[in-house]
Amino acid sequence: MDSPVWPGKGRAAGRLWAHLVSDVSYDELHEFAERLGAPRRGFDRDHYDIPSELVPVAVELGAVQVSSREIVRRLLAAGLRRPKHRPVP
Repeated sequence: MDSPVWPGKGRAAGRLWAHLVSDVSYDELHEFAERLGAPRRGFDRDHYDIPSELVPVAVELGAVQVSSREIVRRLLAAGLRRPKHRPVP
């Protein structure tokens, strides 16, 4: 999970968001997001968008905060990165 520095758009404008990922599997990511209370609509290709107020809860549940670059590095190493230009299977 990176820090909540990403500004929301549309109805989420005015809020800051973080990216929650797994470097193990999408199943692990979805299970963690469910425990966190993050709705499935927050899933975008390879991550969940998490509002800043849920970041401390995610950390309590075991999420580790890393830089955005580290998130990409870990996703690539695990084979879980889904760039915008590549279709989702």
